[in-house]
Amino acid sequence: MRLLVLEDDASLGPWTEKGLREAGHVVDLFTDGKDALVAAMGQDYDVLVLDRMVPGLDGLSVLKALRQAKVTAPAIFLTALGEVDDRVAGLRAGGDDYLVKPFAFSELLARIEVLARRVGTPEDRSSIVTAGDITIDLHKRSCTRQGRPIDLNPKEFLLLEVFLQSKGRVQTRTMLLERVWDMNFDPTTSVVETHISRLRRKIEKPFGDTVIRNIRGTGYVFEPV
Repeated sequence: MRLLVLEDDASLGPWTEKGLREAGHVVDLFTDGKDALVAAMGQDYDVLVLDRMVPGLDGLSVLKALRQAKVTAPAIFLTALGEVDDRVAGLRAGGDDYLVKPFAFSELLARIEVLARRVGTPEDRSSIVTAGDITIDLHKRSCTRQGRPIDLNPKEFLLLEVFLQSKGRVQTRTMLLERVWDMNFDPTTSVVETHISRLRRKIEKPFGDTVIRNIRGTGYVFEPV
């Protein structure tokens, strides 16, 4: 699953992100509510994990804005605010669950899995992602174009997943490093360019067209045929 985590605690945020990644999920971690809101408006997430007290825009306001914008991804509040009135406010804002800190990671993981199942099974919900004539199955980790199977390594698959789910929007090199390799900006690495070149040889060259366009000095944009 692709998860959004809004948590500004310098220790808890990375710890939660690490645990969820080790459980096999793709995680976007945000420490500012405004940044999380922008991301959730432009990206399809399976579950939102939101702290209440964060800079920029509090988690409650983030979820209210998302629900007003018809974003229906299930959300769980993960917060130190544990009074009955706090829980009620979270649920009335559009939250689906509420877990009070301190918490056991195993319980958080179980609650996320339960929320995902409530929305629907992987097969009828978000397993299949299609853009143009390219289709990927997030659970089988498979890819086809025009019905022809394409063999991708794990990083190539994740890179293509990012492009499919952000089609038409520019992805900078820094964004791709963070989302695919979990790295901060490194001006010396060519890992992004190398993997995009390999990916293009597999999904473009056999079909004689271009779907990943280089925006000079900015990044890349995926434009499906």
